Amino acid sequence: MTNKKEISAGIIIIGNEVLSGRTKDINTSTLAKWLNKLGIEVKEVRIVPDDEIAIIHTVNFLRERFNYIFTTGGIGPTHDDITAESISKAFKLDYGFHKEAFSILEKYYKPGEFNEGRQKMAKMPTTAKLILNPTSGAPGFYVQNVFCLPGVPSILQSMIGGLNNILTGGDPILNKTINLRTVESEIAKSITEIQKNNIDVEIGSYPFFRAGKLGVSIVVRSPNKEKIDVCEAEILQFVKSKGIEIVEDV
Repeated sequence: MTNKKEISAGIIIIGNEVLSGRTKDINTSTLAKWLNKLGIEVKEVRIVPDDEIAIIHTVNFLRERFNYIFTTGGIGPTHDDITAESISKAFKLDYGFHKEAFSILEKYYKPGEFNEGRQKMAKMPTTAKLILNPTSGAPGFYVQNVFCLPGVPSILQSMIGGLNNILTGGDPILNKTINLRTVESEIAKSITEIQKNNIDVEIGSYPFFRAGKLGVSIVVRSPNKEKIDVCEAEILQFVKSKGIEIVEDV
């Protein structure tokens, strides 16, 4: 079975707090794993500050290159949450209160709690389609192929499932990991040869350090399980010939 079509995505992480190191980015991992299951391969990830020009430039550049773009962060109630307005400008759309989003938030909060800051979360491109938020009420939104999600990981994770029927993917991208008690220099030549013989399969090697010992994880990725199986067999063959230990739990 071959991939129906290569569907690509880019991720834009927005926020000064990520660039400064105050906040650790885990949204990239969440999005990439989810998209792989849908047959959508993440090709590029960028982290940009809460800066309108940077957001507009990055969105406009990447949305022309990839099938889908996902942004995280900058759609909250504070002054530095400027993603929604920046997206409006990137697409040259009116920015203001989204009627449906405003109605959702107005019903979500108790009387008197829907203050000016919370109302700001209903401001976005007025013609955008909403991404419903089952956790905290405030919806995300999307315009054409650009999907805007919150930066809080738990909230983002609760929202992405609602997009499964909206996105069009290819065959799910499968992966197989083989963990070895070795160093990369010991296996580099063998892995290179296997990669040359299997050019349509992605093979990566990633060092790890556990229990005071070095190791390498070999990850094989492809939408085709048979091709993964072939690569795995070739890897296990040289692993056995070199007497390298396989680590079961990493």
